[in-house]
Amino acid sequence: MEPERDDGRFALVAPEPVSVADELGREIERGMRSTPKRIPCRFFYDQAGSVLFEEICRLPEYYLTRAEDEILAGCANEIAAAAPEGCDLVELGSGSARKTRRLIEALLARRRSLRYVPIDISRSALVAGSRALLESHPQLSVRAIAAEYEEGLALLCGGSPGGKLVLWLGSNVGNFDRAGAAAFLARLAQRFSARDRLLIGIDLRKEKHILEHAYDDAQGVTAQFNLNLLARLNAELDADFVVGRFRHVALYDEVAGRIEMHLESAAGQVIRIGRIDLTVHLARGERIHTEDSYKYSVLEIDDLARAAGMRVERTWLDGQERFSLNLFAPEA
Repeated sequence: MEPERDDGRFALVAPEPVSVADELGREIERGMRSTPKRIPCRFFYDQAGSVLFEEICRLPEYYLTRAEDEILAGCANEIAAAAPEGCDLVELGSGSARKTRRLIEALLARRRSLRYVPIDISRSALVAGSRALLESHPQLSVRAIAAEYEEGLALLCGGSPGGKLVLWLGSNVGNFDRAGAAAFLARLAQRFSARDRLLIGIDLRKEKHILEHAYDDAQGVTAQFNLNLLARLNAELDADFVVGRFRHVALYDEVAGRIEMHLESAAGQVIRIGRIDLTVHLARGERIHTEDSYKYSVLEIDDLARAAGMRVERTWLDGQERFSLNLFAPEA
């Protein structure tokens, strides 16, 4: 772990740098040898992918961001009142922390000061987001942690006397399968005191056409986002994917309750990935899996909490009941 950099109100903690290309290479070699082939969704977010995702969040079909912000706008004061008194605010996958501002402001309206602990793999996003918050909120201090979720969780031990309110917004839990989501939340719960709480965003089950349009928009932005993975592999792993020979596929499995995203090969082709010395054969119509996004019913959210050793204390929904914010508490 790097020495902590601290200027009084802002501190950054970061692990020793890891070669992104080496990690990408290892995961792509494993994924291309799998059946079906796969690319982990965490590699969506290079610079181009991050810009495209910001554009996705503004699309009319992509209701998730608007629905969550509606809840935060209308219920931030209720959420702040339900938080542990005097708690630190910890956020997993904070990014720029734009949507977190509403909750920070609601908490600061009830107290004189607040410590915010954002955890994200992007140092640049952490620094930029933290500085912007500090400029507008003099009562705030920030201890930013540049790490993956699991590393960040390890640094949650101890905590403040007032406990922690951990945020996991944006329905990122949906990228885990149901067993994996419960296992991850169980590891988080093991680090909780009785005072700690988790505020988790979870997307809800809904009509197939709404979900498929949300992940396959009319303007083709989500398709560009998905196909950008191949451009990234070309640039960073010396691969020779011809992006035009693939198409974006988004399907909703109603029984499993998940959106699946794939890249489908339009023809039989052979791909060379030079950096990892790998040749990949793709049949026409063969798909490379890139993301799952699981959706939940209210009962399934209760089941998820129980499987993780927690309970649902409060739930807030947007006006159209498309999305949920849920306050999880440790089981007594």
